[in-house]
Amino acid sequence: MTDGLDGPEAQAPRSVAVVGASHAAVHLADRLRAIGYTGEITLISHEDRLPYQRPPLSKAILKGEASADSVLLRDPAYYADSRIELRTGTHVTGSTRAGGRYTLAMRCENRTETDSFDRLVLATGARARTLDLPGSDHPDVLVLREMDDAHRLLSRVAKGPVAVIGGGFIGLEVAATARALGAEVTVIEAGDRLLTRAVGPSTAESLLAAHRSMATDVELGAVPVEIVTDDGHLRGVRLDDGRIVPATTVLVGVGAIPRTELAGQLGLDVDGGVVVDARCLASDGHTLAIGDCAVHVSGTGRRFRLESVDNATEQANAAAHVIAGLEVPSRGAPWFWSDQGDQKLQIVGLIGGHTSALVRVDPDRPRRRVALYFADDELVAAECLNSPADFVALRSALGRGFRPSPDMLADTSVPLKKLLAPVRT
Repeated sequence: MTDGLDGPEAQAPRSVAVVGASHAAVHLADRLRAIGYTGEITLISHEDRLPYQRPPLSKAILKGEASADSVLLRDPAYYADSRIELRTGTHVTGSTRAGGRYTLAMRCENRTETDSFDRLVLATGARARTLDLPGSDHPDVLVLREMDDAHRLLSRVAKGPVAVIGGGFIGLEVAATARALGAEVTVIEAGDRLLTRAVGPSTAESLLAAHRSMATDVELGAVPVEIVTDDGHLRGVRLDDGRIVPATTVLVGVGAIPRTELAGQLGLDVDGGVVVDARCLASDGHTLAIGDCAVHVSGTGRRFRLESVDNATEQANAAAHVIAGLEVPSRGAPWFWSDQGDQKLQIVGLIGGHTSALVRVDPDRPRRRVALYFADDELVAAECLNSPADFVALRSALGRGFRPSPDMLADTSVPLKKLLAPVRT
């Protein structure tokens, strides 16, 4: 990648367009103003509503405990007060760059228009992956990525059994919430365990037991082959062994596809997302990408995409500093959380590439479990289940570069906070 801070482009641009209005986009605007950027900032959202938090969609919103207004990222007056132009209900259909400026083609309601900007940030997010199965186009086969999706799902939960296809984070969070609302729920997972790509076997097994204790039916190694309907009504999901899982609503939670169409029009490197470096610069060295649409390239060349509030915040902070021509601050270890009923999972670091693992369980409090992952006898990641204090200690340690060995953390009779005490000194 080329250096986006060389030459005249090192000067702060007069105008910045951010395509998307997610947490990453709003935080970017926040940071730009906080570090003194005085130019024009335009946030462009295809949704016809103010920017909002997305984690509550599978929990508080789905339960009806929160409203659309209560999960707004910022008060409505914030945008005008901060001199941020927010264009909602606007679809960006094209992007070009010439003469050092970007031109965006946009559609809003029945009119089209173009506008030009000095700097472009892609915060386009991702769309829910769908299934190509007979019957999968039925209106009661749903996904969950946006507020309207949550409202549709909430309206369906009380109407009968719910089948959740996919044992990932979204699927499991929805399953736990639907069970709390009294629905009969079946999770259908094609793999041999839950959260195959996200957590280790020990944590997955603990979560499996927890969901089954909630009276959720979990089918592992089960491949859906058809959405069964009868006279227009959804009846269930047929599995590859011929069984039919009864359902009047199906929630598909099988991952997401980054929105990279605009990046492709600009000729940027796209590989499972918009490829960016540590400063969130795309392959042209000028365009930036943040949030769920961005694929980060680590110092070792490893490529990974993180869907989390922490990653969105950190990438937005980095992008803001690049735009302002400032040095990008270092970031701590990435972290993530998932609430599934009464189970709180908190993860810090990345487990990919680990060479050994250690599981700590307190015999007096078996619900609390910590799985530690090491590479060459140095801690690189941890999964904390119902152990918030341990998570805080581990996040602090990894964030400060403390890499204890398995031997240092093996004694379960000593709290992790005490074992990690050296990092505080």
